[in-house]
Amino acid sequence: MIVLGLILLIIGLVAGIGVLWTIGIILVAIGLALWALGAVGHAVGGRRHYW
Repeated sequence: MIVLGLILLIIGLVAGIGVLWTIGIILVAIGLALWALGAVGHAVGGRRHYW
C-alpha cells in the first residue's frame, strides 16, 4: 500500500493531477499506520503481522 501510494504521488506530481496526489498521500498514511501497528505486535485485520 505504501508503494502504491508513492507511485500515485509521483504520477500526480508529474501529471499535475491533484486527485492522484491526494489519494497517494492517503494511501501512504494508511500504509504507514498499518505497518507501525503490525511492527509493534498489534493484530491488524485479524492478522498478527501486516506486510
